[in-house]
Amino acid sequence: MTQNWGMTIPFYDRSLARSRELIEELPELGYTDAWSAEVNGVDGFTPLALAAQWAPGLRLGSAIVPVSTRGPGLLAMSAATLADLAPGRFTLGIGASSPAIVERWNAGTFDKPYARTRDTLRFLRRALAGEKVSQTYETFQVQGFRLERAPRTPPKIVLAALRPRMLRLAAEEADGAITNWLSPQDVRKVRAEIGPGTELIARLFVCVSENVDQVREMGRRMLAGYLTVPVYAAFHDWLGRGDVLRPMHEAWAAGDRQAALKALPDEVVDALIVHGDAATCRARIQEYVDNGLDTPVLAPIPGGEIPIDQAVRELAPTR
Repeated sequence: MTQNWGMTIPFYDRSLARSRELIEELPELGYTDAWSAEVNGVDGFTPLALAAQWAPGLRLGSAIVPVSTRGPGLLAMSAATLADLAPGRFTLGIGASSPAIVERWNAGTFDKPYARTRDTLRFLRRALAGEKVSQTYETFQVQGFRLERAPRTPPKIVLAALRPRMLRLAAEEADGAITNWLSPQDVRKVRAEIGPGTELIARLFVCVSENVDQVREMGRRMLAGYLTVPVYAAFHDWLGRGDVLRPMHEAWAAGDRQAALKALPDEVVDALIVHGDAATCRARIQEYVDNGLDTPVLAPIPGGEIPIDQAVRELAPTR
């Protein structure tokens, strides 16, 4: 198995405040990483700040913090704080996010997402190294910013990347790429874009359940919400699923959500969501690794026969 075996924190069935005991248990179970997310629940940094104290042996990462919902300086300050709390163990994951998160929920502007991500990456490199930054970038301007206390060990920076242009940027200027909602076979196509020397990280949604019908019903609801977002629609078109997903997109665009769910084929759900008993799930995760994934970040989802805490323990690499 890969040396890295990550877990998403906090957990779907509990608040961050109730996650401490299970987070503390992750290192002894064999997990090497804990990665946060930032959509409309917890923010991307607070869980990592707590995990830095609760589980000192883990690498901590954000997957991902949007580049357009915070100013560049604030983003640098948050990253520097985590780097100070977990020296050498924090990886900053940033990405373009989506129009819904940036514009509808955060009153920002989702404009030139590739350029904004590139510019933020370049600014953060300098700022986290302790430089004073006065620079006009394509998508923003910074005048005279310097961290009051730059981290002794600047964090690695990885990029959310779904298609060739952003994947190549991750390989050329960042320390790795983060991707999402792909099959083990898709990993090969993504890996081909970034080459062998760039860390590839992916969040894998896992349901420990042998009730296939129930998992597929739940999976369709999750996938329809993601795959109809333009960036993910384009991603799966690039991966070769454009034709098979077209009926779902047409129904969704027409406002018929139920027809869209029904149009999502079983084989797509099975390809993108890991499910089965724990042993089957671990074997499926290993397929991702065998095809070129460096860091699987598991996200156990409810709906199976066993509770989330048990799933976390049974999916651990040491079992």
